Amino acid sequence: MIRISSQFDSGAIEVLDCSDVSNIRLNLPSDNAAAFRQWFHFRLQGARGQACSISFENAGQSAYPAGWDGYRVVASYDRRSWFRLSAGQYDGERYTFRITPEFDSVYFAYFEPYSWERHLELLGEADAAPVATVSDLGATPDGRDLNLITVGRPAPGRRNVWITARQHPGETMAEFYVEGLLRRLYDTSDPVSRRLLERACFHVVPNMNPDGSVRGNLRTNAVGTNLNRAWREPDMQGSPEVALVRAKMEATGVDMFLDIHGDETLPFVFIDGNGMVPGFTDAHREQERRFTDALLAASPDFQMAEGYAPDRFTDELLTLASKWVYHRFGCLALTLEMPFKDNANLPDGLFGWSSARSQRLGAATLQALLAALDDRAAN
Repeated sequence: MIRISSQFDSGAIEVLDCSDVSNIRLNLPSDNAAAFRQWFHFRLQGARGQACSISFENAGQSAYPAGWDGYRVVASYDRRSWFRLSAGQYDGERYTFRITPEFDSVYFAYFEPYSWERHLELLGEADAAPVATVSDLGATPDGRDLNLITVGRPAPGRRNVWITARQHPGETMAEFYVEGLLRRLYDTSDPVSRRLLERACFHVVPNMNPDGSVRGNLRTNAVGTNLNRAWREPDMQGSPEVALVRAKMEATGVDMFLDIHGDETLPFVFIDGNGMVPGFTDAHREQERRFTDALLAASPDFQMAEGYAPDRFTDELLTLASKWVYHRFGCLALTLEMPFKDNANLPDGLFGWSSARSQRLGAATLQALLAALDDRAAN
């Protein structure tokens, strides 16, 4: 008997018809309190050895329909090892992929899930690291803890580096990135990490949107707020996550800021800076250049040729985290984007863009942060 289920952490799918394995019809569900849809995560049981054709009937109504062109579903039999299926077919309305499962149970997801249990394990690693501490900034709408990992000790002359991830909960590569960055930062035998902690204290929010993550949302929290459009005027009813992080930033100050994301459409790793924000100076431009040059040297996955088109400034831009932080603190503040698909400049036929590559990019970013800190010290 064929069965499709999603009643687990970050599970999300709507079943229309699974009576025929050659024509399984599904819908992508919307976020619980908003109209965004693209994330999926579900389990197929009972189809071992059978040629399955699975369609998302409403793919054309998703938040980023262009994201289905060339997209390859992520799959796993054991929820530990994830791989990519062959590219599906997208006709502008339906996205269809095929698989002949090797086992009775197989999981599918838009990107490799980052579970709440793994998040708690990440906090445990931080507690066990001599250079790190874990604290809670407050509660989310669903009552979950909003966790802050602090690495290093505040001291006169030390910079405050802030990193946030998963404002958009479906962008799970962001927390894998943070995991890789933190593990290298904890390593006191790594000369880059040691030098960084001599010069800076790191404040890391690995998951800005715990409720949306567990609920299986793509972009919003439990009450339907897109957190990365709430930074100008957050409130404790609709966007407490942002309000709490902003309050802590005001207490510590911010000398550098990275906001980590994933992009559904563009198959590249890239950054978005603040050249359009009033007050952007040649010195700020040089600091962005110093950071990007160092990241280019540290990771071949990073590039500067592709990215977002320059925006014309309006006050609406200040609802975005990196734009608000730059405007408020006048510091290096960047949005870093990774692909849901693959890195077109360095494709991987088996895994595409993956959790492992996200972790390696996070670790490599420490080299770029050190270069930017050196640049500030020199000035």
